[in-house]
Amino acid sequence: MTSAAVKRANVRVRGRLGVLLGAAAVLAVPLSGVVGAGSAQAATASCTAGAGPYQKQAERFLGRPVDGRQSAADCRAIRDFQLDHGISPAVGYAGPVTWGVMDLVAKQRAAGSNPNADRKCPVDKGRIACVDLTRQLSWIQDGSRLAFGPVPIRSGRDGYETRTGLKRIYWRSVDHWSTIYKVRMPYSQFFDGGQAFHSIDGSVWSAPGSHGCVNMRRGDAKTYWSMLKNGDDVYVYGRKSGT
Repeated sequence: MTSAAVKRANVRVRGRLGVLLGAAAVLAVPLSGVVGAGSAQAATASCTAGAGPYQKQAERFLGRPVDGRQSAADCRAIRDFQLDHGISPAVGYAGPVTWGVMDLVAKQRAAGSNPNADRKCPVDKGRIACVDLTRQLSWIQDGSRLAFGPVPIRSGRDGYETRTGLKRIYWRSVDHWSTIYKVRMPYSQFFDGGQAFHSIDGSVWSAPGSHGCVNMRRGDAKTYWSMLKNGDDVYVYGRKSGT
């Protein structure tokens, strides 16, 4: 082989080696990134919070052994509840916010299929949407017959309370956009000034509450949209905790 041919062969070898090394360098970045992301996710998913002041109440609510001591299983169960209900930080600590939501959910469950057992919502109005601020529940009834619900809702926060009393749906907007708060309000049904039933993307149990509207899960708001119409009555009563 001539010296020129040897030089050309060496160039080809160096070129191929450079390509291989470059490819290895490119692969090394995402692999190290995956390891880092996995570590970060593992750290986020870890549950190391100690026992909170409402540990026993949380254990009883979740069906865990009631001993007031935080086990790894207790922590995971509390954290999962926090994640499901939009409670932050979701670290498995049984503090007052977590227990407040658990207590509320227990009362909502207790309503069962008879949310108007106390007959506080009028039964002489025909089709009516009832809103109980105390239990953060809403349902639709025809006279005394339960037509839909009850479903969890999120009413106004302190300073933006959902106003009580007998109302009437006067305007509906299926894909409403709030020009005040710059947010979507799907399935809006207005019943008192700027206050309306509408769906939200987040949790209806998350604090502190709405700006006065009755927030609902999307499926529930959609059902309300299909069952109610302009002119239907809405009755709001009770008082939300913390307002």
